[in-house]
Order: sequence, then structure tokens, then C-alpha cells
Amino acid sequence: MFVLRPRPDGVVPRTVDGALTLARWGLPLLRAKRAMEELLATRSVFVDLPAVENPQAVVTELAEAAISAALVDPRPVPDVRQLRERLRLTREQFAARYGLDIETVRNWEAGRREPDRTARSYLLAIANAPEHVERAYAPTPS
Repeated sequence: MFVLRPRPDGVVPRTVDGALTLARWGLPLLRAKRAMEELLATRSVFVDLPAVENPQAVVTELAEAAISAALVDPRPVPDVRQLRERLRLTREQFAARYGLDIETVRNWEAGRREPDRTARSYLLAIANAPEHVERAYAPTPS
């Protein structure tokens, strides 16, 4: 995953060159075009390039198109058992409280499966603000 931004010196990004670069690194051309449109509109865009073996080469190529790129470190995988124990919850309580499947929690804790990107983000939110996540997830009494 990369974050792309216009160069800080104010040089206008060459978006056609940027889109072609993203396409060379595995992003479908239409998605690359939309990423360049978002870059111009919001001044920042995140792209996941599936065919990157050398992240520095991507950064260099995009720099030639007046686009700053930085590799975004993937979110760490939280230790689910440690998190659950810190919250003093059984597996069943943890799964029920946060809307997770009990088998999924078991598999994460046993190391048979690893949380995907969305689940990692959710687990990090739980780790950082468990009460807020629980409140946001819990049904509202009528």
C-alpha cells in the first residue's frame, strides 16, 4: 500500500504518467486513472499495487511524474488472545461483545488464520478504545 501526494514544491503532478506508472505495477488502468483524479481532488490517495517487488522503484518512477509516494507499513496483527485477556473476557464474551464469530477468534488465537486488513483495523480499534467500539457496535435500546 502506498500513499501518493503532489510534490510539496508545488509542481503540478503529471497524472497521465502517474496513471501509466501505477498500471505498470499492476493497478488496472481505470483504477489508476481514478486514483489520479482523487489525488488532484483531495491531494492524497492510497493505492494498493499488487505487483510490487521493489517499492523504491515505484517511488522513483512516480517522482519523475511529480508525485510523492511513500510505502505505508501494513497494520500490525494484534495478539488477539492477549487483547482478549487484557479485557478479561472469555472467547465467547469477546466474540459476542464485538460481533465476531467464535470460530474465527479461536483460529486467530491458535495461529491457524490471520486477521485480514479489515479485521486488523477493527481489532486495533478494540485494542485502543474497547469501550467506544463496544458502544458503537451495541444495539441501541428502544
